[in-house]
Amino acid sequence: MASTEILSSSEYAEAGVDYTKIEPFKRAMVEVGKKTLTFPEHRLVFVDPHDHGSTYEYRGHYPHAWAKTQEGLGNKNWIAEWMYQFAGTGCTYYEGIGIDTALMAVNDLIACGAMPVIYTDEVAAGDSDWFKDEKRAKVLAESFYQVCKMTGMALPAGESPALRYLVKAEPPVKSAPSLSGCVTGIIAPKKRRITGSIKAGDHILGVTSSGIHANGISLIIKRALTLPDQFLTKLNGHTLGEEALIPTRSYVSLVKALLDEEIDIHAFLPGTGSGLSKIAFDKRPFTYRIHSWVNVPPLFKFMRELGVSLEDCLTTFNWGIGYYVFASPNVVPEVLFIGERAGYEVHDLGVVFEGERKVVFGPEKITLPPPGEN
Repeated sequence: MASTEILSSSEYAEAGVDYTKIEPFKRAMVEVGKKTLTFPEHRLVFVDPHDHGSTYEYRGHYPHAWAKTQEGLGNKNWIAEWMYQFAGTGCTYYEGIGIDTALMAVNDLIACGAMPVIYTDEVAAGDSDWFKDEKRAKVLAESFYQVCKMTGMALPAGESPALRYLVKAEPPVKSAPSLSGCVTGIIAPKKRRITGSIKAGDHILGVTSSGIHANGISLIIKRALTLPDQFLTKLNGHTLGEEALIPTRSYVSLVKALLDEEIDIHAFLPGTGSGLSKIAFDKRPFTYRIHSWVNVPPLFKFMRELGVSLEDCLTTFNWGIGYYVFASPNVVPEVLFIGERAGYEVHDLGVVFEGERKVVFGPEKITLPPPGEN
């Protein structure tokens, strides 16, 4: 290569990648990752870290299978950045962002009966300056530690690029990274695998959410920016921004409890994109009739007050249910009991029938199309 084509370190920094600014964040994440390496051992998965990743192995005696899921957070941390920039409290508002990011993947993974053991993250910012805030870096790293601890997985590696030409935050936020990650899970014994094959007559059981979780955030941002006080609008004793940033709930303990008791579960379903329409996830001709519902979180009620239609709410937000369990009627009492014992509110919401593929939301007499057909 000609010498004129070689960038000096200072010229590379001017081009958008300054490792001296990125280093504080990398250091915070590495230190947190080291503290998580033993978390999967209670699932008999042992991690051997390496400078360029890690190896891991299952040391149990059951026939087993591995599962993997990758998901991104979406726009939720844009609200955290807005609050950090404008709330004037000194808080970074990133306390739950690592939890949200990881659980987007974890709550999907466990639907097949796998338990999370390894997580790798990517925090991709549009500029190196975003990484140099050591206060925010430590808070975000700690939130990744907390989600690893609560779900029993290790964080042995990650990536934190500065992508000047690819990532750009929407004003008035100056900079906000794109957050995503990949989770690896183990199904041991392998017979615990959940195929997701529902049947007519199955009951639809719903497990309450902690709030909005991480879906429908774009609609929250759109509506919030039209308000005089925007995310500082008072709501439920907090600000709108604080209410939107309530961390996503983990359903790992619920799934594990049901698997441990060998309950015959036909399907698990995270209540994420497409809202209640997602209940009709199976491509076969089933009608999902919802006969009752839960009291929805204040943020959703506020969206209705702002004029968002109920149909939009039902097909955008989780509407108070963060996870679904499909099971035959004879095991419903056990599911309700085990769920409560594990610390969850589980409700018997409806029944699956043969018929046109759709969701009938009985409490409001609204029919919703399958996901992707709204």
